[in-house]
Amino acid sequence: MLRILFSPRVLVLHLLAIGALVVCGLLGRWQLGVFEDSGKPHMTQDPAPVAVGTLTQPGRHLTSDAVSRQVTAQGTFDRSRQLLVAERDGGLWLLTSLDLGDGTSIPVVRGWVPRADDPAAAVPEGEVTVTGRLQPSEATDSVQRRTRQLPQGQVRTVSSAELINLWQGAKLRDGFVVATAQSPAPAVAARSVNVPPPTEAGGLTWRNLAYAAQWWIFGLFSVFMWWHFVRDILRSRAAARDQEREKESGPEPAAA
Repeated sequence: MLRILFSPRVLVLHLLAIGALVVCGLLGRWQLGVFEDSGKPHMTQDPAPVAVGTLTQPGRHLTSDAVSRQVTAQGTFDRSRQLLVAERDGGLWLLTSLDLGDGTSIPVVRGWVPRADDPAAAVPEGEVTVTGRLQPSEATDSVQRRTRQLPQGQVRTVSSAELINLWQGAKLRDGFVVATAQSPAPAVAARSVNVPPPTEAGGLTWRNLAYAAQWWIFGLFSVFMWWHFVRDILRSRAAARDQEREKESGPEPAAA
């Protein structure tokens, strides 16, 4: 039997079955990966920067399609309205109010510094143009704020509601801008804060899951066909041996 199972003809069947099983398994796993990836958020087309005033309004919340959009803002930084946002990647964010010249202001995260006395914390003078990404107001954790006090001039979140109380008299637009570029450039630049471009929720492509199941079924079918052909070969070889034995033993003697 082993000689039959390892004969050249049957060895070809073994290799074909193994190859079909591996290929179908890999193709099925690939389709399953496509199905899983389809449900993940993915980046959308990143529109060109627009003026911050077209996407923000005082007293109105940002819309979802405005989040992470590229914007430009032109104005002057108010050095009397700068805060440090604590506990950000082991350092601090530089949060400064940018006066847009129309009676409104927008909070701008100018960058990241490792400590409060970093030279980059100095507020630039004169009119600047800031390019960055728009972010929604962060939620304020009032319980955490009460249990652990921060040094003067520091906050934990960039919250529009909190900034209105801290920067009294300022007419703030909702949200804040995370700067990616500034013109003219500051004398000492802080490290940029990375903000990903806009994303949209993915939708599961059930067709790819069906394709994965089909490939795996094909793989199982190849195993079944391998077993079917090998069984037929073994049966035919066994039948041939039986016939040979009958011929060798000759006809049975007639009864007296």
